[in-house]
Amino acid sequence: MEILGTSLRVCVDDLDAAIPVYEKLANAEAARFQSGPVSVAAVGPFFLMSGPQEHLDILRKISATLAVKDVDDAVTDLRTVGADIIAGPKPTPAGRNLIARHPDGSVFEYVDRQGAAGA
Repeated sequence: MEILGTSLRVCVDDLDAAIPVYEKLANAEAARFQSGPVSVAAVGPFFLMSGPQEHLDILRKISATLAVKDVDDAVTDLRTVGADIIAGPKPTPAGRNLIARHPDGSVFEYVDRQGAAGA
């Protein structure tokens, strides 16, 4: 699998207040989208997330988001090392994603741009 980058996941109470802070820190403009009931802003290497507490509690269990060239390749490599695919692969507004639990218990999201609008 080819890992293209990593994004840090940050749960915030007030997305509108957090965006300018992270735009300044990352010297990047926010791209906003919805993921179910969760509002998300991608700002440089950060994914800011705000929404119902029960959804944020689940999202906090995912250590980071890894951008990969192809989610299908990631599935193959993850299974080879004994990881459990606990969700996906599935289409999202940004491409395809999956959630995997590594053998050490760490949980990561893997995303690609396959099928994303404008990709």
